Amino acid sequence: MHILGVYNIKGGVGKTATAVNLAHLAATEGYRTLIWDLDPQAAATYYFRIKPKVKGSNKRLIKGKLDLDEVVKATDFENLDMLPADFSYRNMDLRLEEAKNPTKQLLKLLRPLSQAYDYVFLDCPPSISLVSENIFRAAEGLLLPLIPTTLSLRTYRQLLDFLEGHRITGLELMPFFSMVDRRKRMHLDVMKSLPDEHGELLKAQIPYASDVEKMGIHRMPVQAFAPKSVAASCYQALWLEMQRRLG
Repeated sequence: MHILGVYNIKGGVGKTATAVNLAHLAATEGYRTLIWDLDPQAAATYYFRIKPKVKGSNKRLIKGKLDLDEVVKATDFENLDMLPADFSYRNMDLRLEEAKNPTKQLLKLLRPLSQAYDYVFLDCPPSISLVSENIFRAAEGLLLPLIPTTLSLRTYRQLLDFLEGHRITGLELMPFFSMVDRRKRMHLDVMKSLPDEHGELLKAQIPYASDVEKMGIHRMPVQAFAPKSVAASCYQALWLEMQRRLG
């Protein structure tokens, strides 16, 4: 089972759209796929037309009184299940702090699903917290959408410092440019310079595209309503490059 976090300290960078589209692509290719919406804003849950409510809330989950497979929901797409968000996730840090071995609770919850799924995508909340550290320690890799601006690069460097400071190793980092607008000089300059500094940067790029925004209207992945669009092709390229990176 591949566990992949889609993460950025910063919000509004295309994180949820990435998680939703990659999970859908994995399922379309026949992989048994789960997406876990860990963000209390519940955007991924909304895209899949599922009610943002977890029976018993995260308190029972963290305490081990509720198994993840008891709260999994089927989506409208074959091979694709969802663990919906719940507004109580805003307090997940507090619940984790109360647990024994608080940085590895998500991994403990996910392990029993290893025979049920080929891919698990974690749609992560935009912060750096105990929840984030749990994600880093549970995931095989992190997909990191970066808008090509100086602030996005600053938060990426903050993440690298955090991982080094907390001695979190073995995590496959897969940053890629997101919401690219080639009309902007700053975007072009950053995209030209960053690959020299960070060889881990993926070549696939996601453009700033109206079809991605329309996911909120259609409430489904881009490939489901605009399969021939530029955005759909870009997510396909990202999916293929991610698979090659994981080997």
